[in-house]
Amino acid sequence: MSHTPQFSSVQDVRERLSAVGYLPDDATATSVFLAGQLGKPLLVEGPAGVGKTELAKAVAAATQADLVRLQCYEGIDEARALYEWNYRKQLLRIQSAGDERSWDATHDEIFSAEFLLERPLLSAIRRDEPTVLLVDETDKADVEVEALLLEVLSEFQVTIPELGTIVATRRPFVVLTSNATRELSEALRRRCLYVHIGYPTAQRELEIVLARIPQAPADLAEQIVRTVHALREMELKKSPSIAETLDWVHTLLALGLDTLDSATVRATLGVVTKHASDAEKAARMLKLG
Repeated sequence: MSHTPQFSSVQDVRERLSAVGYLPDDATATSVFLAGQLGKPLLVEGPAGVGKTELAKAVAAATQADLVRLQCYEGIDEARALYEWNYRKQLLRIQSAGDERSWDATHDEIFSAEFLLERPLLSAIRRDEPTVLLVDETDKADVEVEALLLEVLSEFQVTIPELGTIVATRRPFVVLTSNATRELSEALRRRCLYVHIGYPTAQRELEIVLARIPQAPADLAEQIVRTVHALREMELKKSPSIAETLDWVHTLLALGLDTLDSATVRATLGVVTKHASDAEKAARMLKLG
């Protein structure tokens, strides 16, 4: 199994990710570099909307790799994560074979690669091209899926009873994200490098906004970032994320506005607050009347 590091240095990570619009902090840039050098999966944890998924997308863009994404959710199983057999196609082949062929011959034919439906994990393992495998919101999957991930992330191989063990010819760059809604197993964590991405400082967030939305006036971006940070200081059900900061900037640009006054905040507060109680508290604390 070949392994080619994607980046030559931590500074190379910073420069190439910045070139595709992602501004990593020192810890994130170092973790991405080491994940590439060591060939280990990178577990990225933090609140929703701080750029965990975007990091995987940025690594794929910076390295000109294909992104293969497994979106986890409650109830996801092996058939959705790894592979399943194309039962309809198998049935048609059995019917077309008729009675003249032995069952052993038919069995060997229908349980072949031709009838295999690849899901994201198997697809990433079998690819020869540079690949970034994103296992998104890992904490939403059941513990059974974690056991499945262990084989894939330990040896970068998948065992299919009918076909045998499929070993990756080229190791993908793996990013797992977690919002920490449940604790991941120690066995899974042990196989990964770890980085936590939290809310950035106001200066860092302003840099992110101006990098992602270069047409935004700097004064407007600074007002929005300052207001978002004030909202994060409140005890809201859901604090606004970086993604919502960017949405707020886009909203004001779409409205043709270049300043964030009280009337504008009142009219557009729903962009960054997602609960009625949060909107009421924000209006009261910001003294919007």
